[in-house]
Amino acid sequence: MLSSSGKSLPLKKQLCFLLKLVCFVSSVLIFCEFLIYYVVIFQCQWPEVKGGAHMGEKETSASVLKAMILADTHLLGAIKGHWLDKLRREWQMERSFQTALWLLQPDIVFILGDVFDEGKWSSPQAWADDVGRFQKMFRYPVSTELVVVVGNHDVGFHYEMTPYKVNRFEKVFNFTSGKLITRKGINFVLVNSVAMEGDGCGLCRAAEEKLLALSHKLNCSQQKPSRSGKRCSDVEKLPASDPILLQHYPLYRKNDAECSGEDSAPPEEKNIPFKEKYDVLSREASQKLLWWFHPRLVLSGHTHSACEVLHAGKIPEISVPSFSWRNRNNPSFIMGSVTPTDFSLQKCFLPYESRVFTLYGAAGALLVVLILAHFQLLTPPVYFAQRLISKHKAV
Repeated sequence: MLSSSGKSLPLKKQLCFLLKLVCFVSSVLIFCEFLIYYVVIFQCQWPEVKGGAHMGEKETSASVLKAMILADTHLLGAIKGHWLDKLRREWQMERSFQTALWLLQPDIVFILGDVFDEGKWSSPQAWADDVGRFQKMFRYPVSTELVVVVGNHDVGFHYEMTPYKVNRFEKVFNFTSGKLITRKGINFVLVNSVAMEGDGCGLCRAAEEKLLALSHKLNCSQQKPSRSGKRCSDVEKLPASDPILLQHYPLYRKNDAECSGEDSAPPEEKNIPFKEKYDVLSREASQKLLWWFHPRLVLSGHTHSACEVLHAGKIPEISVPSFSWRNRNNPSFIMGSVTPTDFSLQKCFLPYESRVFTLYGAAGALLVVLILAHFQLLTPPVYFAQRLISKHKAV
């Protein structure tokens, strides 16, 4: 009996230690893969609109549109996508998006193109698979609206873009170039920037015609009836609010040299000249959009890095960084509080991938120390010092 109980004590001790290890590992996994998103995004707050101070609380909450803007998710496809890369980065985006929706409860979410990485190559089956994964990752409640703008990786660059690719994107996301979305008296114009090539191709011509017609509507809506004349007599009136342009390509700029901030382009890339119609829109296309719409704000993606520039000295453009760890260590999204006359933007950073790896590394090192100490394979510092002293005296 004494012998039996003597053996059971070490066994219980080992099981207890094993249970502690399992709890430790589980806690690290739960924090790094789930809770960290709540800890980081909880710190983000909706910015206050300047005009909000002059409105009552009820009026402010009713008239301010809470918009969440992100870009360049680049869901990997069947051709270039590695399963481990998909698993890691898509989990990060899903948890980031779902956590942001739960904590921040935006009215509307805009994704500024390059939803997919291989939309320009995808077969019908691969496209259906990618769309299914996107809809699972970026699911949203009925209280939130999702609006997606087309990017070059979704339908191909201009020379790769075909009616088939554009139509299947439009069918899934209900997107058309030159589409106007009006929410709470705020006008948003969606632009297929890939079709702003200016070479008169069928898709390009149709996109520009829609944008011109929409520009006419917006201009007529902002004029007084006495000044609009006959040319605006049969035009549908829209809210008299300067529009916000949403597109994938940025408007023309030479490079990112004037961009600043921790999520701007790396220093070695900032002075590299941008190629028109590839990195940014052409000068001509950019000028057209500014002339046609006189926007109060332009939001774009594509570069994967943050930038803020002023066009014509008064029109701000915000380039939204990539939402994915695949494209940057510190992804983020924009939180916008928007009214018909004003707006205020705030950036919300997601967990840094390097910090998550650091947590895993520190936890792994601690785990090794605990195991070595438990099996008495790690010499305690006091005993180690005593052994050194005794050896020194012996000499």
